[in-house]
Amino acid sequence: MLALLFHIGETKYIIKCDRIREIAPMVALKEVPHSPAYFSGYFNYRGTIVPVIDLCRLIQNIPCRKRLSTRIILVEYRRKETSHILGLIAERVAEAVKKPDDAFISAGIRSRKAPYLGGIVMEEDEMIQYLELDRLPDCIDFLPDSETTACDGDDPETD
Repeated sequence: MLALLFHIGETKYIIKCDRIREIAPMVALKEVPHSPAYFSGYFNYRGTIVPVIDLCRLIQNIPCRKRLSTRIILVEYRRKETSHILGLIAERVAEAVKKPDDAFISAGIRSRKAPYLGGIVMEEDEMIQYLELDRLPDCIDFLPDSETTACDGDDPETD
């Protein structure tokens, strides 16, 4: 399987390439007042308005640093049988690497606030966090066709 390697702060992350449409350079984004801090804004991608999420802000609560290697990773996701595009800002978008399917090891824990954080990929002595693109849009409640967010940390059965 082909996967994209990138950084969020000093931590390495990896996502499968099967849903990546394109890796774009940083562009000017249209900001939206009163939106969540991790939402960087929108931009026009070949006639389609694309929402952009700052992964550094979402995961580490600090904005991605503006580097030459900071990119917008354009990924496809489906909601209610409709395909959409989402932009993900990440730092040091480095390279595509081949990994066997069994390289993804369960970390043994799951975070209700971050269910998109999957298993771990070992590379030499380093652990690389896997980001599950299928689970990420469910945590962003202002995307098209979104329903109640599953990542707010609230448990409706105990509230």
